[in-house]
Amino acid sequence: MIDAASALAALADPTRRQIFERLRGGPRAVGEIARGLPVTRPAVSQHLAVLKSAGLVKDQAAGTRRIYQIDPQGLGTLRAWLDQFWDTALASFKAEVETRKEQ
Repeated sequence: MIDAASALAALADPTRRQIFERLRGGPRAVGEIARGLPVTRPAVSQHLAVLKSAGLVKDQAAGTRRIYQIDPQGLGTLRAWLDQFWDTALASFKAEVETRKEQ
């Protein structure tokens, strides 16, 4: 089961956030993801394993390579968790506006 706490913990690391952001453009192989990062390819693979266990990325075999991409299901779980705060904020804003209208 994917949970927001695991996803947030995984994204707390700046290198993992960079890796995750690189996948925003679409599926990529480890070598392509690692290019230009200040860590080794094996380190990128380890970071990808953490992101995968948090449900944020998924991979697929392509010959001898693994292709990683953002997992929409995991991202949806994280978004649902964040939306609860947005919904509360909007409800509070609506109540404030309605109170001011009545005055």
